[in-house]
Amino acid sequence: MANHSKTLTIAEVDQKILSNDLYNDTDNAGIDKWLDGSIAGKINSCWKRFHRHWSDVLMNDPSFTDPIPSNKSDFVDLILARPDYKNRKTREDEKSL
Repeated sequence: MANHSKTLTIAEVDQKILSNDLYNDTDNAGIDKWLDGSIAGKINSCWKRFHRHWSDVLMNDPSFTDPIPSNKSDFVDLILARPDYKNRKTREDEKSL
C-alpha cells in the first residue's frame, strides 16, 4: 500500500475561526501544525487500539506459537496476514448482510 496524500482546502472564513483558538501566523503554520497533530493523534489512538486488541487475540490463540513482533511494521504485517483479520469496511459490510 502506497503512502496516502490529500490536499485540504480551508475556506478563508474557517481559517479566521480557527485562528481565534489557534496561534496562527500569516502563512497558516499554526493551522498546519494543528492539522498535523490531529492526524498524528488519531493514528496513535488507532495504533493503541489495534495493538491492544490484537496482542490479546494472539496471546489467547493456542495455535499461535511464534513470538509477537515488537516492531510496529512487522506486527501490522503479521495481523493483516491472519485469516481472521477484517478491516472496518469489511466488518461493517458483514453487519449489514
